[in-house]
Amino acid sequence: MREEEIERLRGVVRDCVSKHLYSSAIFFADKVAAITNDPADIYMQAQALFLGRHFRRAYHLLNASKIVFRDLRFRYLAAKCLEELKEWDQCLFMLGDEKLDEHGDAYETKDNSDMYLDKDGEDREMNISSAICFLRGKAYEALENRAQARQWYKAAIKADPLCYEALECLVENHMLTCEEETSLLSSLQFGPEDGWLSSFYSCLIKKYDKENVVEAKFKELEKESSKTDLSSQSLMCTLKDNTDLLACKAEYYHQCGEYQKCFELTSTLLEKDPFHLKCTLVHLAAAMELGNSNELYLMACNLVKDYPQKALSWFAVGCYYYCIKKYDQSRRYFSKSTSLDGTFAPAWIGFGNAYAVREEGDQAMSAYRTAARLFPGCHLPTLYIGMEYMRTHSFKLAEQFIMQAKAICPADPLVYNELGVVAYHMKEYNQAVWWFEKTLALIPNPLSEMWEPTVVNLAHAYRKLKMFREAITFYEKALTLSIKSLSTYAGLAYTFHLQDNFTSAITYYHKALWLKPDDPFCTEMLNIALADECRHGIDPKIDFH
Repeated sequence: MREEEIERLRGVVRDCVSKHLYSSAIFFADKVAAITNDPADIYMQAQALFLGRHFRRAYHLLNASKIVFRDLRFRYLAAKCLEELKEWDQCLFMLGDEKLDEHGDAYETKDNSDMYLDKDGEDREMNISSAICFLRGKAYEALENRAQARQWYKAAIKADPLCYEALECLVENHMLTCEEETSLLSSLQFGPEDGWLSSFYSCLIKKYDKENVVEAKFKELEKESSKTDLSSQSLMCTLKDNTDLLACKAEYYHQCGEYQKCFELTSTLLEKDPFHLKCTLVHLAAAMELGNSNELYLMACNLVKDYPQKALSWFAVGCYYYCIKKYDQSRRYFSKSTSLDGTFAPAWIGFGNAYAVREEGDQAMSAYRTAARLFPGCHLPTLYIGMEYMRTHSFKLAEQFIMQAKAICPADPLVYNELGVVAYHMKEYNQAVWWFEKTLALIPNPLSEMWEPTVVNLAHAYRKLKMFREAITFYEKALTLSIKSLSTYAGLAYTFHLQDNFTSAITYYHKALWLKPDDPFCTEMLNIALADECRHGIDPKIDFH
């Protein structure tokens, strides 16, 4: 057969692959490889077999070839076949003996004098060693060696910053702390044309920086077109409305406690792209915080119908039952979610919360400890362990775990709020004031209703320190955030009472009792305030105490 006829058959194979006609591709690739016995044609045949899901046959073909251990692409494709067959130890053996240096970069322990088969056109190729590092990370993760998996994922993205999947695994599976994520991004060697990618990656990682820093990251991506040439200008204009970028922004709104804003943005995004799963997760979280059980029900039904094998679908069902306070059912579905994907962090935390809300502390702690072990970069399991210890009045242990959460994520205001609550319970009121003020300093302005308890806690701490003027200021600030808090009215009334301002005290005791008519503290203190006002009215100079 003439060379031009063989080349035509190669073109047929490539066209069949592009049209997803894999059986045809396998048939013609087999004939080309039989005629030429060329390594490039054997590789093309193996690629067609892999795409047609004939993994065992593709692996046998590659393994039988004499160059499988001399050519990285042969070795990588053979390892991909073993990945699909779930033969993880064999997969690691096939990938070869490679180590990491002290900087976490990959290097070969022996020279394999790799051959590179013909390149495909002029497309920019990803570094093959980056893909190998990533596959090695996946194998270690499947073998539950998460420490090694983390190192190889980091090596993959260091070898080539275009290996987005490695960053996705590190971020989505909470393998790195905030500091480690930032450090990793700063170590990446982006090309001169990849400035936008560096900015995009910085939006994907944890967003607990100061408000102006995070907002600046988004604006840099949205407005970068103004400082680029015309060819990339259209790229940046499209990125402004990119679903991935807007999903990151929605995640940021959720972390800031702006749940309504987050929900509106995710609703708009899901109309545009209803199957964007990252956006779906943020949407579920916002709906949970807003108590929107109807939306949760609809989302859960659609997800279970479209993705019955995904952990996210059953997590959505668990969220719905949690929202309507059917905690036993919610626990069942959170458990199902973790059994489908043991690395899905929200399901583990939901599982623990479903026990914690029923004050079943041992089971809640077990779920939180599992989450803390699986997701070392996520501070929430450790924080919730501290909160559980606080519930049982083990304040020293609570402080220890919350401080661990602070070490993992030093910029989350919720951590400082809980440290303030622990200090308050331990009667360290000056320390409590410091923690609560630190919390408020980290929260974006204007404050949302979510942070009203922190303002009230700060007012309580000032009252304990007999700094009544400051206490009243913060109680009144809390009332601007929510007018339905019994604690705020009671605290304000008691502070006025301690100042002998009986008229104001009586007014606020009445407001507190309007919210909860049978509150014993306010009922008793109102009677005392009325008696005190009567005595005060008779003769303010007479001391009845």
